Amino acid sequence: MKLLTVTVPCYNSQDYMENCLNSLLPGGDRVEIIIIDDGSTDNTGKIADTYVEKYPNICRVIHQENGGHGEGINQGLKHATGIYFKVVDSDDTLSADFPKFLDALEQCENEGGVDLAISNYYYVHADGEGDRSIDYSLVLPQGRIFTWPETKPFLIHQMLTIHSCTFRTEAMRKWGEELPKHVFYEDNLMVYKTLPHIQKMYYMNADLYRYWIGRPDQSVQQSVMSKRYHHQILVTEKCFTSCHLDDITEPRLKRYMKHELFMMFGISILFTRLNKSKETDEALEKMWENCIAFDEKWGRHFKTKTPLWLICRPGTAGQKFSGLVYKVANKVVRFN
Repeated sequence: MKLLTVTVPCYNSQDYMENCLNSLLPGGDRVEIIIIDDGSTDNTGKIADTYVEKYPNICRVIHQENGGHGEGINQGLKHATGIYFKVVDSDDTLSADFPKFLDALEQCENEGGVDLAISNYYYVHADGEGDRSIDYSLVLPQGRIFTWPETKPFLIHQMLTIHSCTFRTEAMRKWGEELPKHVFYEDNLMVYKTLPHIQKMYYMNADLYRYWIGRPDQSVQQSVMSKRYHHQILVTEKCFTSCHLDDITEPRLKRYMKHELFMMFGISILFTRLNKSKETDEALEKMWENCIAFDEKWGRHFKTKTPLWLICRPGTAGQKFSGLVYKVANKVVRFN
């Protein structure tokens, strides 16, 4: 059994996937790299086969019909043999801290194992401006196993994301439902659905994940996200309806899940309002109706009793205010 499975979903990734894969190879035999060729029409599949031929004890490839990023994660999880599971997108890389991170995972296993290992991620922009680390040193204990009662409230810009999370494979397999096909931003659902199964954690204060920003067709570009606002809404709804918050008995886990939902609702609202089409107000109202139908207490809480109501206001005024909030947030974090 491998210590860690790293799944790399690839779609027409020939121009950058080798940088990604080469950053994973220092993990050696402790790691299995599952390359998902998601119906690519360029040389992605051939490059993947080359890595499998050259590193047969480390690399595996799954060639599949196009199912989207979520289906790539589904198949990686289905075939994973590692104790832990991480997703690295084909246009991103891991840093030179990767072997140290594996050492930390081994130490955790020697002490009984954890459900979630957390590390920082680092925004790397193509224009060289706004690069920064998202770290958790103010809210999480460092370098040791801990549980939710030892965590502090997360700051507004801090979320547990696909970039910062390495889950115990068994915890992810408790979902009960696979990630949806052909839906963008489903990695947020991947994280949220796993959270209720997380008890023991470890945090390494290092910028392990290098999150490269700047390709025009990236799913996180403003123009792309505003066009795909319905994907954001769908993922947020699925997060909210995946469990009832009041069924979460650990207070600080519940506190974090409320934070995650607040951020998810906020992201959905902002990018829906940026679309500025006549359908967007109706789409947002339908989102709230569905969430309130599932859990009236918490659905109404997020809609009316949090600052979200400021960006939920219908019409031109609400759109302009949402645009201002977006500009300020992006200036602080520069997430695209």
